[in-house]
Amino acid sequence: MKKLSETYKELGIAFSFPIEIIDAECNETYYEDSDGYCERREYGANGKLTYYEDSDDHWYRREYDANGDESYFEDSKGVKRGTPRSAKTCEGKVVEVDGIKYKLTEL
Repeated sequence: MKKLSETYKELGIAFSFPIEIIDAECNETYYEDSDGYCERREYGANGKLTYYEDSDDHWYRREYDANGDESYFEDSKGVKRGTPRSAKTCEGKVVEVDGIKYKLTEL
């Protein structure tokens, strides 16, 4: 992960530590301190944390169902729970329209 301080230096932008970026919903999306440690976060429409990574190469991502419950989790240690939305397709399902059956394929 490229640190924001490096980008600021390249662009000649003055800054001081810590560097903190807060989004419109008051969620911290970026943090960097003077020791070089940094974190980046992403939040979903429901305000829940969906992605996290830090400068120690640790990361995780989460997905949530319509009720706001965690439906998928994956991290840099290889832990995986649930089924990612990207794997939930209609590939191979059969639908019937006007008495004719069709097998769905993903494009």
